[in-house]
Formats: sequence, C-alpha cells, structure tokens
Amino acid sequence: MMELNEQVVVQNESLNYEEIAASETFKELLVAKKRFTLSTTVFFISFALLLPVLAFYTNLLTKPAIGAVSWAWVFAFAQFAMTWIICHLYVKKAAEFDEMAKQVLSQGIGGR
Repeated sequence: MMELNEQVVVQNESLNYEEIAASETFKELLVAKKRFTLSTTVFFISFALLLPVLAFYTNLLTKPAIGAVSWAWVFAFAQFAMTWIICHLYVKKAAEFDEMAKQVLSQGIGGR
C-alpha cells in the first residue's frame, strides 16, 4: 500500500484525473468496490439485526441447542465469527482493489 501512495505523491503532477475517472478500468474498480461494500453491509446488518428480532418476537432462541446452551448464545457467538470472517474477506478484497488501483494509475501515467 505504501508504494501506491508514494507513486501518487511523486507523480501526481503527471496524472489527468478527468481521464482516469472516465477510463473503463477506473469504472470497473468503482463497480467492484460498490458491489462488495453493499453486499457485505446488507448481509452484516441483516445478520446483526436478526438476533434482537428473533429474541423479542419469537421463542426460537430460547430452545436448547447443546445441553443447557440456548440458540441465543449460539447465534450471539456466531456474530463474532461472522465479524472475523467479514474482516478476513475485506483484507483479501482490499488487496485486489489495490492491484486494480495500480492498474488505473499506471494507465493514467502511461496514457499521456
């Protein structure tokens, strides 16, 4: 990530931002980021809000899952696992987005 920032700082005078914003590569980067961000956010919020909804409006979570442990505890701990999984997925996708951003910048610099 640092070398990407250094490249922008060193060569920012040679970039044509309007040309970069109009390029197909940049548009593909924005679409990919938006798709990942929106789908992950919708899933996260839905999963997180499902616990209070199920707890307050149903009795599904009061039933025992494993011994004396109810489904409410299983669901609550699943939220921790879900958070770690989403963080892991974001780190992987951020690396892909960084590569796409490098391609956008190299086309913006090389396109002149």
